[in-house]
Formats: sequence, C-alpha cells, structure tokens
Amino acid sequence: MRSEAENTRRARRVVVIGGGLSGLAAAHRFVERQAEQRGSSRPVELILLEASARAGGIVRTERRDGFLLEAGPDAFIREKPAALELAKRLGLDSRLIETNPEHRRSFVARGRRLHPTPAGFQLVAPSRLRPFFASGIFSWPGKARMALDLVLPRRARRGGAGDDTDDESLASFVRRRLGREALERMAQPMVGGIYTADPELLSLRATMPRFLEMVRARRSLILALRSSAHAANGDSDDSRAASGARYNLFLSFDEGMQVLTDALAARLPRGTVRLDTRAERLDFDAPSQSWNVETSAGERLAADAVAVALPAHVAAELLRATDTALASELDAIPYASSATVNLAFRRDAIAHPLDGFGFVVPFVERRTVLACTFASVKFAGRAPEGHALLRAFVGGALQPEKLESSDDEMTAAVLSDLNDLVGVTSEPLFASVTRWPRSMPQYHLGHLARVARIRERLRAHPSLRLAGNCYDGTGVPDCVRTGEAAADELLETLADDAHD
Repeated sequence: MRSEAENTRRARRVVVIGGGLSGLAAAHRFVERQAEQRGSSRPVELILLEASARAGGIVRTERRDGFLLEAGPDAFIREKPAALELAKRLGLDSRLIETNPEHRRSFVARGRRLHPTPAGFQLVAPSRLRPFFASGIFSWPGKARMALDLVLPRRARRGGAGDDTDDESLASFVRRRLGREALERMAQPMVGGIYTADPELLSLRATMPRFLEMVRARRSLILALRSSAHAANGDSDDSRAASGARYNLFLSFDEGMQVLTDALAARLPRGTVRLDTRAERLDFDAPSQSWNVETSAGERLAADAVAVALPAHVAAELLRATDTALASELDAIPYASSATVNLAFRRDAIAHPLDGFGFVVPFVERRTVLACTFASVKFAGRAPEGHALLRAFVGGALQPEKLESSDDEMTAAVLSDLNDLVGVTSEPLFASVTRWPRSMPQYHLGHLARVARIRERLRAHPSLRLAGNCYDGTGVPDCVRTGEAAADELLETLADDAHD
C-alpha cells in the first residue's frame, strides 16, 4: 500500500480526446492550472489525441497569393467572454482586430437584388419601425402582419399547453408572432447563417431563449426590442450606428482565427499532442478506477481522467461499451454538413460596391449560396490592395444535396449566384472549397432536455467530461468555455480523490 507521500507524488494521467478548439482549450487549462498550483498539487501527465494530421479542428486559416482564407469560423463574439479572456491570457491582445468600422451592415437577397437589412433589425424582428417599413425585403402585407406583434397576446393557451417557456420551434414562434413572410425572408436565413438549421425543428429555448423572455416580459417582441435598443443606444437616431451595432462585438486576429489554436498548441508541453492518433475504444476499469484508451497506434493508455472533445456521434461510439444510455443520448444529437467556398477576385471584377459585410439568402430563393461574407471588407488584411475576397456557404440542414456536387460544380453554382447578386464579371483568380461533413450540431426541439439527461448520466462517471459545440452553444467562446470547464471539473475530481 502506497504511503500518502508516494500517492501525492505520483502523477495523474489525463487524456484529452480530440484536438479541436475545445480539446486544445481543455488541455491548455490543465497546463495553466498546474502552473498556478505548482508544488501544491499532484502533477498531471497530459496526453492529447488527435485523429487528423493537425490540431485545431474546423479552425483553419490559410495564406494564398496574398489572401487570407478562413475555412472555418472567421470571428468570435466578445459578448461571451471565454474566448476573449483566453486570448488575453495567451498574450494575444495585440493581435486582436475588430471589424471594419465602415460598412457595418448586411444584406438579404430577394430576386436578383441585395436589400440592406433594416437598421435596428435583430434576427427576427425590428426594433425601429421607420427603416423596417422602408425596406424592400418584405411585401406590404408581410410588413402589416409583422406589425400585428404589437397587439397580439403573449400566447393563447392550447389544450393546457404551457406559456412561452415551453419548448417551441423557431418557425412556430416567428409565424405566430410575426407571420410567414418574416420567417421565410428574415428569420430563416439569418438564423440559418448561425446554425445551418431547419427552423421547423430548431429549438428556440436552446438557441435564442431571450426572445421568449422578451415576449413574457413585454408581451410584444417588437416593443421589447425597441426598449432594449433605446436602453443600449440612448436616444440616438443614427441609423448607421444602429445598423452596425452588433458588428462591433465581433473580433478576430490579424492573421486569422488559427492564431488562437496555434497559440494553444504551442503552450502545451512537448510530446503532449499526438497527431494522426485516433482513440478507437474507451473503457472504464472499475477495480483500478481508471480509464483505458485504445488508440489507432496500437497503444493502450491507462488514464485517471478523460475529457472527450469530439462530435457527439463520435463520442457515442467511444462510450458505447461503457454506458449505452449515455451513448444513445449522444448519438441522438443530429448534425448538418456544410462547405465554405473562398473566392479571390480583382476588385474591378465585382460590380457591387461591397458596402457591407455580406448577405444571406432565404431558402425560398432556391439558390446554392446560403450566405456570403465580404471577407476583405469585414476584416483588414484579408486581400491585397485592389482585390476582394468573398466567402460563400453551401449546404446546411435545408440543402444537403448541394454537397453531393464536385468542387468544380459547386464553385460554378456559387459563381452563378454571385453573378446575379453582386455582378461578378469574370472568373475568380482562384477558388478554394472546404467541406465539413457532419460538423454542425442541430439544436432540435428537446435539445435542452437531452443535454440534461447527458449530464445526469455523467454523474455516474466523475472522471469523465464532455466538451464541444453540441451541448449548450456552437460558437468559438462556447467551445473554449466547455473545454475549460471540463478541465476544471476533472481537476476537482482528481483533487478529491487525492484526499480520500
């Protein structure tokens, strides 16, 4: 039997499975906490397993012919603090950049025209009426139906159904408050640009609960948005400031988002990250109270704790032998696939003034492009002088068949849409297609209840934690937050075990 001193000296091994942003954030947090507690806690031997040839997951930045291409996320929001705080702790303050202060607005496609999003419009409803009524995005009957939100009751009871705290789809909520046209012309493309989701299935409680709370508090969504806008902006009626208010929340790095994941990987001790090494099986050994991780390299790693930072369906396969109920819940989280198409042009090859950050395309338009970012306008340093970089999105939950085309076919279809919508007059200097199969978790109705059941199952496995974008947030800050939380909770478990 080990003495207390020997037990304290023995390093605990932690295996992080998955080297995307969540896994890197978890691994870095272990290192960070060890440095903070140097000499006062048992050391941790850290191993991070990544199945691919690079760490970073869908965060991927490339320099090509003077252009900076983002294959995955191009920014993060400062309103959720985890990513910004991490960047500062990594010493990346000087490399943070904001969106271009000019042209902080977006457009919505209707026919062959791009219409500016009305100043003060917040995803599903307007906070300012004059720009809304002047917009060409909606028909006059559509505008009149949206205005009915001002007089509609909170929600009629239906056969004993609950109030607005009930789980409800985005489509149902928008239709009953604002009408069909509001859903088709604005809510679907705007929210689709965030979640690549089918609004008929998307859980409002899991994605945008603030809209439900607004209706509960103020009865009218429009009134609630107007009130919050006035509180945020005072009495200012500057339409330019209002239209760009949300865009000043977005940040990136001078050399793209991979700056963050590269910095995280560089902070990990040499030998921590094992690339091209897939975790193929994960078992819990009750007698030793440890995990066994079998890898594609033929190793069998014993671990005191494990953080699984993988897509839910991949985590399910790993955990099926240990907890079939947990695996079933994870496997039930659906995913959508998408592709990004970066296209480089000479600036004079595009007729549109590009006086915004990009546009979204409603599904009812039946185009290939879901959305397009004017990347060289949104952030500085993305294209050489006299050139433009556009980034189009294809696929998603509503158009999975678009991903069946070849790269050349997809690019040709995207160019056809861009010709109609922004007046592309010549072939791009180059096009780069990146496909992300089953990369975007879908927060369908019942998602919050499923996540609660997953967390309840995890109570039986205190030395196991899950991290990633499939639980309670899909953005960069959410990935960072879940990774760091997984590390903190496992360190607490290990500390408790040391005192037993």
